[in-house]
Amino acid sequence: MDNVETALPISARVSIPLSEVELTPIRASGPGGQNVNKVSTAIHLRFNISTSSLPTFYKERLLALRDNRITKEGVVVIKAQQARSQDRNRDEALSRLVELVKSVARIPKRRVPTKPTRASREKRIEGKKRRGRDKALRGKVNSSE
Repeated sequence: MDNVETALPISARVSIPLSEVELTPIRASGPGGQNVNKVSTAIHLRFNISTSSLPTFYKERLLALRDNRITKEGVVVIKAQQARSQDRNRDEALSRLVELVKSVARIPKRRVPTKPTRASREKRIEGKKRRGRDKALRGKVNSSE
């Protein structure tokens, strides 16, 4: 992603203007020595779903998601700190946001419940009977016989 882009494309008709995405450079956590301690290379992305220009279909599905990156207030929070450069972390955070929004665009197929066939039911019952017979043979042996 270039730094000159003004919007993040989601689909042919839907895009997120970069003005709606808040990108904050922060210091990364974890190992890395002086580079991590001095340079703000990690990116903290915040995107408010309810105030965005996304179509209501996207907003409703995003807010209904059970994702821990979305706060109770409806704000997507993404932290990118894998790369050593701020630009690469920025691109990574933006691409994660795009993937999250694209994921709600796909409508999952409805499951059509099916019933087991008669043969599969009989096979299951026969297996249970066989197992029961095997277990019955494990009883105590009568020494009087």
